Amino acid sequence: MQPQPKQFLVFEEFLAENEAGLRYSLIALFGPEDGRDASAQALLYGWEHWDRLGEMDNPAGYLYRVGQTWGRRNRRSSTSLQPVPVHHDPWVEPALPNALESLPEKQRVAVMLRHGADWSYERIAVFMGSSPAGVRKNVERALTRLRSVMEVNIES
Repeated sequence: MQPQPKQFLVFEEFLAENEAGLRYSLIALFGPEDGRDASAQALLYGWEHWDRLGEMDNPAGYLYRVGQTWGRRNRRSSTSLQPVPVHHDPWVEPALPNALESLPEKQRVAVMLRHGADWSYERIAVFMGSSPAGVRKNVERALTRLRSVMEVNIES
């Protein structure tokens, strides 16, 4: 049995660290079906061009842009997120998908990566090509808007 090429191992490590965040962010933009397809296309592009991408400072951010481009060109539906089924788990708020759709794109992606994928502000900033302060501001604005749309009051 021959050892696997180094390129494969490095791409596998990249994939383990970044696949979920890339998928979450593209689902936030394009909805479950189109977002998963955009994520798959971006990762396929990454695998095919890993010899060049592996040397970049931010290959995840580059593949995020690849997924955005693919998603915008191939979008099949206009709705981003599917409604919560009538018989849903008690910890899923039925109003959340519509509230998330009401957010601007950068806020929606930032809040989903921060609270859905549990990424740090610094990691999101690198991924989105922004600053940690800009990401923090987008997350704060998103949460404020979500609370307002969903009529959630936080008592001090």
